[in-house]
Amino acid sequence: MAYLELKNVSKSFGGAQVLKDINLSVEKGEFVAIVGFSGAGKTTLISLIAGLLQPDSGAMTLNDLEITAPGPDRGIVFQNYSLLPWLTVYENILLAVEAVNPNWSADKKKEHVEKYIAMVNLTPARDKKPGELSGGMRQRVSVARALAMNPQILLLDEPLSALDALTRATLQDEISRIWSEDRKTVVLITNDPDEGIYLADRIIPLTAGPGATLGPSFTVEIPRPRDRKAINHYPAFKKLRRDIVEFMLNSRTHRAAAVTRKLTLPDIEPEDLNIPRTMTGWRTTPIRKREVENVSVEVNS
Repeated sequence: MAYLELKNVSKSFGGAQVLKDINLSVEKGEFVAIVGFSGAGKTTLISLIAGLLQPDSGAMTLNDLEITAPGPDRGIVFQNYSLLPWLTVYENILLAVEAVNPNWSADKKKEHVEKYIAMVNLTPARDKKPGELSGGMRQRVSVARALAMNPQILLLDEPLSALDALTRATLQDEISRIWSEDRKTVVLITNDPDEGIYLADRIIPLTAGPGATLGPSFTVEIPRPRDRKAINHYPAFKKLRRDIVEFMLNSRTHRAAAVTRKLTLPDIEPEDLNIPRTMTGWRTTPIRKREVENVSVEVNS
């Protein structure tokens, strides 16, 4: 049995089906990237694995245990950092460590937190608050906080999509380095096929919604460690990217649909600008034709 397994998982909101018949198997220590269009249901999928949402049907297990609620066995890094702004880098990570390991001594907690701050190269900024950090530094705090909980699996919900290209590339290198050291099981959600190929062992595209489902699994057979410059010259990289993008585009065209709706216009008559305004009285705006009254006036001379 796979370490993480989803069988025939479906999820709807308000009668609209978002995910349909999701089947996913991830082995222990594997790095899997799920690539999809914006709005296809990627965050819904990661929220289901995290236990933040419950499926309408199907089953989910991690290490042979059913996923029914959030838990410390799943560390999640969100796109929007989710740091407490009144706490420092150290305190944000310590809060998570204390929640998972309340019986540890103060010295052991401190040593553990310092280890993960150093892992993401933030020791000089340990006493700074999120408002004093750049976007890339905040995201590194989020990664360190998730790893410090020592989860069985790390869930990355488009953690780099809000960053500029240079910071994004730097954080990709950081995630790759950390994974090679820690070898956690990782599920990455992304809308960038290149990012998935650079980081993951396998790429699984998510079809366009509504009712999105997972497509075929593409194995990344590019040796590690991967060099960002050299990877572009691998024929396997170019073919893999082409196959993934082609599958995603084809899934989008098959989802096209037309909606026909009959519109009933209100019975409103426009005002007639050709009718002169009255110079006296209260009405000085144009009037409608049906509001014009023909009045006969007899004048005695």
